[in-house]
Amino acid sequence: MLVISERITIPDEEFQFTYVRSSGPGGQNVNKTSSKAILRWSVMASSSLPDDVKQRFAERFAGRITADGVLVLRSQRYRDQGRNVSDCFEKLKCMLLEVLVPPKTRRPTRSTRASRERRLQAKHRKSTSKQMRRFTGSDT
Repeated sequence: MLVISERITIPDEEFQFTYVRSSGPGGQNVNKTSSKAILRWSVMASSSLPDDVKQRFAERFAGRITADGVLVLRSQRYRDQGRNVSDCFEKLKCMLLEVLVPPKTRRPTRSTRASRERRLQAKHRKSTSKQMRRFTGSDT
């Protein structure tokens, strides 16, 4: 069981793991053992997630979800299978924690009267300094 927060836990029955031979370190051992872990989890069919979290998850990680609504995570960081499984769970937990809290809606604000006046005074100073640089034509 994967515990995300107090209100969200995902049972192990929702996850499917496959194991394949990993590339990377391991020497001759890498040719004999299947240490790479591939996690498949059907996000949309999961009854463990609230609908709003599912929606945010699908929007945020659309590139990692297949057309069937299945999330595919891989890990081959470690040389043994168990640690790669744990790494897949950690990746999934970080992804879920990222979308767990809904983003704050932006409330539009107005600029203050003083800031508008400062901006206009700065524009006026800039324009007068440029006017002073102008060629009037009477000096020639």
